[in-house]
Amino acid sequence: MIGIKVPKNNADKIRRVLLNHNIIKLDMKIKRIEDFVYIPLINTPNEELTEELNVYEVEIVDTVFEIHTKGPKSLKDYLKDKIDTKLIEEIKKSFDIIGEIVILEIPEEFDEYKYIIGEAALKFTKRKAVYRKTSKIQGIIRTRELEHLAGEDNSVTIHKEFGNRFKLDVKKVYFSPRLATERRRLSQQVTDKEIIVDMFTGIGPFSISIAKEHTVKIYAIDINPDAYKYLKENIKLNKLKGTVLPLLGDVEEVLNGLNIKSDRIIMNLPGTAWSFLDIAIKSLKSGGVLHYYEFASEFQIPIDKIIETAYPRKVEVINCRKVKSKSPGVWHMGIDARIY
Repeated sequence: MIGIKVPKNNADKIRRVLLNHNIIKLDMKIKRIEDFVYIPLINTPNEELTEELNVYEVEIVDTVFEIHTKGPKSLKDYLKDKIDTKLIEEIKKSFDIIGEIVILEIPEEFDEYKYIIGEAALKFTKRKAVYRKTSKIQGIIRTRELEHLAGEDNSVTIHKEFGNRFKLDVKKVYFSPRLATERRRLSQQVTDKEIIVDMFTGIGPFSISIAKEHTVKIYAIDINPDAYKYLKENIKLNKLKGTVLPLLGDVEEVLNGLNIKSDRIIMNLPGTAWSFLDIAIKSLKSGGVLHYYEFASEFQIPIDKIIETAYPRKVEVINCRKVKSKSPGVWHMGIDARIY
């Protein structure tokens, strides 16, 4: 049977990532041999998941696993004979685990089952709390309404990602665990001594991921007072090589007040980042790199906005990618562009 062989000291972190992607074969037992752990898989991890795991010692193996003989081992098992199988599959697609908190998306037509689903998710994930999304992300502070379903009604947690720790209140700030690979990818592009602006930093996941590995100076800006509070806490929680300077306020006013020229600017606000392109490009050195994110149906839409705003400066598009799906035909897209 196919499995993944990982060093014992990284096993728990990798197991959590694989669990979040619903790729572990839960009816089989994980086994340990000397300094390695073998985790049974449903199928081989794709390239994106392999990058997210980010452990060079990982090895896909064909080995024998023992069968779990008792008790439910999947969300489907916990909900067996309680709700429709099709609904279970839909819930699994919207499953987010942030630290010790599970966040679900349950369609309104299945409202009567929400507490049953919540309890099942709590038992399945072995986390401390389960919440349900009851609104879209809204407002300039990017928060959404959540309804408590099971476990502790405590929305504060610490999320671990590639050796970083991010403290947050899921009710008061925006954070997406699904951007872990994107944060890692961007961090690997940075070189020491850069001056960086993180325009919509939130609790600081991009800034901290970069400063953890590089001796840089990052101006981390957000308008949400709660995000600013947790950003400052997260700077203290993590041992950083670089310096992250937390700044509270409207990004345009803050940047105008700083009057700096940066080597790199991060614009992860895909809904409205386009309206800040002008101030971002003005703050970028010649040859500096812009990391721009937008919800779009094709790459040319955000690329054209960058080129038009930057004119008469020249634009070199370095990379385009679909970070994650937003809705049918629409993607959270990332564009890396060098501006001369």
